[in-house]
Amino acid sequence: MRIDILTVVPDLLKSPFEASILKRSIEKGLVEVYTHNLRDYTTTKYKQVDDYQYGGGAGMVMMIEPIDKCISKLKSERDYDEIIYMTPDGETLNQSIANEFSLKENMIILCGHYKGVDQRVRDHFITREISIGDYVLSGGEMGALVFCDAIIRLIPGVLGNETSALTDSFQDNLLAPPIYTRPAKYKGWKVPEVLTSGNFGKIETWREEKALAHTKNRRPDLLEGEI
Repeated sequence: MRIDILTVVPDLLKSPFEASILKRSIEKGLVEVYTHNLRDYTTTKYKQVDDYQYGGGAGMVMMIEPIDKCISKLKSERDYDEIIYMTPDGETLNQSIANEFSLKENMIILCGHYKGVDQRVRDHFITREISIGDYVLSGGEMGALVFCDAIIRLIPGVLGNETSALTDSFQDNLLAPPIYTRPAKYKGWKVPEVLTSGNFGKIETWREEKALAHTKNRRPDLLEGEI
């Protein structure tokens, strides 16, 4: 998988890809991530990428020209499955969407900034618009990082145990069941006996029951139409 991220503040995107699972996925050659500074694609003297909005109003708007030049250059070099715009009014990211995008080969992610982007960018370049929640951040970079983390961890070979992601919350519309580790007894608090029984059939049944109960309690909306 190759991900190209378009941004006006590339420094915000450096460290997350230089640590932990994201770093290892890049080192293994499972994913390539490139950041592109949109200021490198502007022709203005002061590397301007924003301007006042037509019709007046507060807030600056990202200009179409540098975005067009960057996207056009990338598309001339390879085909892209999706060109994504991170925006609060996009479709809300969930596990199903993450699963879908984890199967893509090449994608471009445009990080919004200021008041947003010229609408013509959305009309003529963007294929999907993604939000990470009903709130507004100072830029799309944090959203892009969340999106990348959610999809990259699903790529086979990224996690140490490839089945781990399959038991995460929201897979199969269920929250994950409780989990425990050693010691089995701590301050009088005991791990459920079934988990130390060695009976994997009973353990799986226990986990399924607990996952369902946990989901009913915390997120019953996930079960609508399921039961």
